[in-house]
Amino acid sequence: MSQSITNGHGRDTTPRHTRVLIIGSGLSGLGTAVRLSQQGYTDFLVIERGDDVGGTWRVNTYPGAGCDVPSQLYSYSFALNPEWSRSFSPQPEIQRYIQGIADRYGVRDKHIFDCAMTSARWNDADARWEVETTRGAFTADIVVSAAGVLAEPNLPDIKGIHTFEGEIFHSAQWDHDADLSGKRVAVIGTGASAVQIVPSIAPQVAQLDVYQRTAAWVFPHLTRAYLAPERFAFKHVPGLQRLIRGLIYANRELFVISQAKYPATAVLLELIARVKLWLEVRDPALRKRLTPNFRAGCKRLLVSNRFYPALTRDNVELVTDGIEEIRGNSIVSIDGTEREVDAIVLCTGFHVADSPTYGMFTGRDGLTLSEEFETDGLQAYKGTTVAGFPNAFTMLGANSGLNYTSLIYVIESQIAYVVDALATMDEQGLRTFDIRKDVQDEYNRGVQQKMARSVWLTGGCSSWFLDRHGNNPTLWPDFSFRFRRMLRRFDVENYETTKHSAATNSTVTQSDSTESVARTAVSTNPDEKGVHEPA
Repeated sequence: MSQSITNGHGRDTTPRHTRVLIIGSGLSGLGTAVRLSQQGYTDFLVIERGDDVGGTWRVNTYPGAGCDVPSQLYSYSFALNPEWSRSFSPQPEIQRYIQGIADRYGVRDKHIFDCAMTSARWNDADARWEVETTRGAFTADIVVSAAGVLAEPNLPDIKGIHTFEGEIFHSAQWDHDADLSGKRVAVIGTGASAVQIVPSIAPQVAQLDVYQRTAAWVFPHLTRAYLAPERFAFKHVPGLQRLIRGLIYANRELFVISQAKYPATAVLLELIARVKLWLEVRDPALRKRLTPNFRAGCKRLLVSNRFYPALTRDNVELVTDGIEEIRGNSIVSIDGTEREVDAIVLCTGFHVADSPTYGMFTGRDGLTLSEEFETDGLQAYKGTTVAGFPNAFTMLGANSGLNYTSLIYVIESQIAYVVDALATMDEQGLRTFDIRKDVQDEYNRGVQQKMARSVWLTGGCSSWFLDRHGNNPTLWPDFSFRFRRMLRRFDVENYETTKHSAATNSTVTQSDSTESVARTAVSTNPDEKGVHEPA
């Protein structure tokens, strides 16, 4: 038998079987573990490649790191946090909250830390997943991939980048041993991480060159410290914090109108951003270079009160000419200008639609997820299951992301779907489930029809939301409450299933039964009622 894992460490030397194997312990994986435990499921494990829970909030420790979603939305619904210090929380507080959840709900002993998955292969004969990790082999009846969408840093393919002699690191791999004080520093990228990093390090460096490929819409950051009486009321006045959370949620849902329904209304958002830019950047030439040429929301909306002022500092230069190459101690832009630098910070985002994780999962037909997605791009059913990959759930899968509110809302919706699937398997004696390909295809056609009018496809920009096919497989093109309603129950009638045979230990296939065929006739268009949006 394998060694004990009660302390989350210790090397397993032989394969171990568990009913549910959760891969990753960020908000998705940890939330799934907690809910399984609450529902009485004990036969599950969580493998995590890091040394603690937290996911992206454990890893992203760069200066100024914080959440651009209101604090009141950034907690599990079953564990509201009355102790937030600010209306938008900094990274250390979020990480402490996540660690506290693991401790409060007693699921740390279900974790194996420092355990990275290297492959997961479906064994059709045994109806289970065979998972290889850096700490031994596992088998599982069901896998829940909670590896995260912002987990694999995207390193730019720039000529000479590997010849740079100074310090160079990605924002998600911040080198805290690197002292940037008094140095010449280059920040490549002006996305969500950069707008937090640039103003945080600008006062301490000698020279800061900020390389911008495309200007972004930056909005006021309505952040403030909570007063002691507010925190007291959150903790002691029944229902108050949940009421405020609900009001903030409703307000954030209004962004769907400009992003997914009527993109032309984004002009109102742009007016706010233009006024902010005019007030904070008085130099007309710099202001022009910071003005986007696409509709607000086409790329991720950024919030910061410090980014524009930082760019007006005497020791900060905005470079918009693009990078030709990186040399031993300098960066050469396309116009031929060479700027000497001592350190480079890469704020170049993550692999999302092309996550390396997809190459690790091999399904029923011997193809990996990456190979399945090669032709038609990233697809899933309800953002959670993929045809040809039985007994597997993908948290925050295709078209389940949100660009305006808390992803925890989506995560909890998917967790409910997973838990109901387990209950359904128990009730019906199911051995396997696999979403039908025709059902998945019809569902995705409905999603893309909704997506066609969104600002992400019509707004005139190129973003990490899009894949190489020009599709947006990343975001959910509707109100988030509709996504939740769609995942309210596990719609087993849309899956091919096999059933345990008590008499012979054989498997009985259910997909060809008359009852199954009748049930699968229910519409899979997300716009319609029925199995996806029960009344």
